[in-house]
Amino acid sequence: MAKDRSRLQNLIQAPPNCGSEFFNYKGTNSVVLMAVVDHDYCFRYVNIGANGRNSDSGIFRNSALYSDLENNMLPTGGFLVGDVAFALKRYLLKPYSGTNLTRVQKIFNYRLSRSRRIVENAFGILTSRFRIFQKPIPTDVNTTNNIIRASCALHNWLRLTSPSCYFPKDCVDVEDIDSGTIVEGTWGRELIATLPSITDHTTNNSPRIARNLRDKYAEYFSGAGAVVWQDRMIS
Repeated sequence: MAKDRSRLQNLIQAPPNCGSEFFNYKGTNSVVLMAVVDHDYCFRYVNIGANGRNSDSGIFRNSALYSDLENNMLPTGGFLVGDVAFALKRYLLKPYSGTNLTRVQKIFNYRLSRSRRIVENAFGILTSRFRIFQKPIPTDVNTTNNIIRASCALHNWLRLTSPSCYFPKDCVDVEDIDSGTIVEGTWGRELIATLPSITDHTTNNSPRIARNLRDKYAEYFSGAGAVVWQDRMIS
């Protein structure tokens, strides 16, 4: 099962005497929710409370999840899907970078983008349903972190127990494979602001074993694992 991770900048009122501790690149104060989302739009792991000024890769490296993955303490057989903000690992696939990509590399990036769309939709639905996230949260940091944690748990519960109400069919983004376009879900039209973009904080020193693994998946997606419309989606 492929998973993804992303972040959501949760705006907070600046705590007393905090200086620039929670100050992020957008000029606001925030704490970060970094999460792993599964294929069913549920949050399977959350890391809450890192200062908004910290990079995504730095938050991940300091997490318990990273330690467990590095020390082979979690079940094998799957992988995480990340974006350019994270280092390529044997357990984490990310897109090929650059402009002169081969057809195989473009298809690989497209297939990863389909997985990443799940996490983007999960974060978008969380933000649109729990409207407290659409403006600065007027509580102290500990209470804010508890609000975020509770919201993720409620999101999972509602997703699984009341899908027709909480998660109607048209709420998520879908592909129109005939036109090669993305049809925006209703959550995107409900939000006042979009999710923040992620800046690349990594270097090009990806381990060789991770690069080879990515190449093998790229060949698979263009061969035995191909879908009939993928060339149309990258043209």
